[in-house]
Amino acid sequence: MQPLPQNSTCCRRDLLVRAGLLAGVVPLVGAIDGCLITPRQLVKNTHVFGTLSPLGVAPLRLLQISDLHLQRMGSLEQKVLEQLHDSQADVVAFTGDSLDRPAGLRHLESFLRECPQRPHMVAIVGNWEYRSGIAADTLRRLYEQHSIELLVNRSIVIEKNGVRVRVTGLDDLIGGRPDAAAALSDGDSVQNHLVLAHCPATRDRLQMPAEHPASLVLSGHTHGGQVAPFGIALVRPTGSGRYVSGWYRDDGPPLYVSCGIGTSLLPVRIGATPELVQIDWSLA
Repeated sequence: MQPLPQNSTCCRRDLLVRAGLLAGVVPLVGAIDGCLITPRQLVKNTHVFGTLSPLGVAPLRLLQISDLHLQRMGSLEQKVLEQLHDSQADVVAFTGDSLDRPAGLRHLESFLRECPQRPHMVAIVGNWEYRSGIAADTLRRLYEQHSIELLVNRSIVIEKNGVRVRVTGLDDLIGGRPDAAAALSDGDSVQNHLVLAHCPATRDRLQMPAEHPASLVLSGHTHGGQVAPFGIALVRPTGSGRYVSGWYRDDGPPLYVSCGIGTSLLPVRIGATPELVQIDWSLA
């Protein structure tokens, strides 16, 4: 066999060097993006839900804030607050894991102090509120100081354009005991029913009373996988079930799973940008 020409050997060596550099650069770029760029970005996803409203009738505007995992008041948190001020939302719903350690209480207090007042502001708890060991009464008092109702197996009724909407907050599936029957035991049947449940797997175990079917369920918890290169969630926490993010309309009431805002365990997000969810609900 004839030896390769010298220039071919050089080309092959150059290719190997470039491949080696690429193999080192790609993980580095991914690490920089996952640690420093994506976790500090924020996308606001807006959706229309329900039948079309009559001309001139404004829909019920929901703003969902999930999985804040507040550990500081940084640039991301300020972006969330800016969106809150601009949203003109009728309902602001905090769908759990607002904090994950006792030290987060002071950051949550700072965040809530800067929140604009909206007609209806509600919150539920997630698994990390339980894991943090913060007393339920402490958390409830903090929310109440800022005119936010903490709903744990409890529901309230609000109105928009003379149309009633029931808002039910369920206890966390992992740390607590979600009980739809208890949450709705004293309520009249209302056609439009919003259910807040931190873990999306709760949807498959709702067992709503027949007179109180869910019209829409909002969940978080999954962080969209948190590490989801090319949109593929490598790991999902217990309580996620088959859900990752976005809309699910099969085999149950319509469900939206938010990617959430913060991070847990590791301060990394890859392919799962922090998300603020706005839903304009045309009420029946």
